[in-house]
Amino acid sequence: MTGAMVPVPGWPPEEDRVEAVFERLARIMPEPKTELNFSSPYTLVVAVALSAQATDVSVNKATDRLFAVADTPAKMLELGEEGLVPFIASIGLYRGKARNVIALSRIVLEQHGGQVPLNRADLQALPGVGRKTASVVLNELGIEAAIAVDTHVFRVSHRLGLANAATPDKVEAQLFRVVPEAWLPKAHHWLILHGRYTCTARKPKCSACVISDLCPSRAGLAALGEAG
Repeated sequence: MTGAMVPVPGWPPEEDRVEAVFERLARIMPEPKTELNFSSPYTLVVAVALSAQATDVSVNKATDRLFAVADTPAKMLELGEEGLVPFIASIGLYRGKARNVIALSRIVLEQHGGQVPLNRADLQALPGVGRKTASVVLNELGIEAAIAVDTHVFRVSHRLGLANAATPDKVEAQLFRVVPEAWLPKAHHWLILHGRYTCTARKPKCSACVISDLCPSRAGLAALGEAG
């Protein structure tokens, strides 16, 4: 999950450097959003659940067709698991995901009146919706300043010295301790997008990075021949 980790100075990082990191990311990405296509809390939950171990591009290709015929829990249940499978067969782990989407749709319809519950406890009680998925949904909808630690967030946080823990949950806790409160609502997206397009796993584009001079890992990455 680490993606070419390089030793960085001890944690916690200097407050001024952390502030500068997010100031610059905010400058180039003032309104970061998920790259998953959705039109409602329900379609967002489904899209995020489908995105586990899959790219947003592959999920969008599937959901563009799927949501055209089933964008509510009732319509999804009418489609059924076997009807859903052909729409998402191009996505990894599609059988299990199909079961979860049908199961969560039934719960949303029968227990929540067809409306996705927008609190962490009820969200995480839905099949296929763990802490990370719930965090993405709550953060994207502006309900909770959550940080979902996926592979990009994990890698970028370590390279920038924002975290040094070995598990996603512990990295999440460290990020909440060091990211200034004003930046928390958008920190999740900034770290993901920076990791997806600039601070990539194999060949980070250090020469095009707006925070390269603030990155304690750059020298190590360059020594490994991974700088852009």
